[in-house]
Amino acid sequence: MIGITSIDVNTISTAEMHRILLTAVAPRPIALASTINTGNNINLSPFSFFNVFSTNPPILIFSPARRVRDNTIKHTLENVKQVKEVVINCVNHSIVEQMSLSSTEYDKGVNEFVKSGLTPIASIKVKPPRVKESPISFECEIDNIIELGKEGGAGNLIIARVVLVHIDNTYLTKGVLDTLKLDLVARMGGNWYTRVTEQSLFEIQKPIKTKGIGVDILPKHIYETNILTGNDIGRLGNAEKVPSKEEISSFKQKLELKEISRNFSHQSKIEALHKISKKYLHENNVGDALKTLFVQDV
Repeated sequence: MIGITSIDVNTISTAEMHRILLTAVAPRPIALASTINTGNNINLSPFSFFNVFSTNPPILIFSPARRVRDNTIKHTLENVKQVKEVVINCVNHSIVEQMSLSSTEYDKGVNEFVKSGLTPIASIKVKPPRVKESPISFECEIDNIIELGKEGGAGNLIIARVVLVHIDNTYLTKGVLDTLKLDLVARMGGNWYTRVTEQSLFEIQKPIKTKGIGVDILPKHIYETNILTGNDIGRLGNAEKVPSKEEISSFKQKLELKEISRNFSHQSKIEALHKISKKYLHENNVGDALKTLFVQDV
């Protein structure tokens, strides 16, 4: 179906909005949160409304939302209001099924560690236990709880300040956390999850500190074909400087470019140059890709 669907959020149900948000805002990291109440009842539950928000102080925030169907709140929220501490355990593929099982809405007082088969280990600075099988666990004190509403679907931001970090050495390489070894999982919409594997990873160089030239400085003919993608153009715009006239002149002497200059029509010439530029990009040769586009007789 061609076109755009625009939706006024006031015209759809909370459940429909929930489905859209959870499918569109993804992948989301998972906080497997262990909490305890004043009666020493332990709860373990996963939340994908979760992320890191500050390094100094180290702040993690997750949100146990009110249930959409009946506007009830979760045991995790009840617990942190009583005992303002939490352990946020990271989830990798080796425990994803047990993590999912811990999301079951067991009755109050039921210990999800027992139900899921995950192993509790005593924490050092906080009362809730951490998960032995988790690659990384963050002991946290609760700085604040912000209620975003009173209706079903409303979030409750639990602002957790990290006071101690536990890292399984299995996931370190030369003392540094290894993304490939971690094998983390993330939440998508519906029943879907995603897994961080070597095949799913790719690297993008951060914008250079000296500031890239920007896409607006590239020749306008880059938009005259569909050969160069938005990603290609963005990479070219991260170049540090425009090639000089001398560099372009020298580069034009390459046989391939000379043949294009003599024998191609204007449109064919542009298409050929874009293909050559793209080839250089695939070879990680951004400099020659840029020079190709700046050939002056296009």
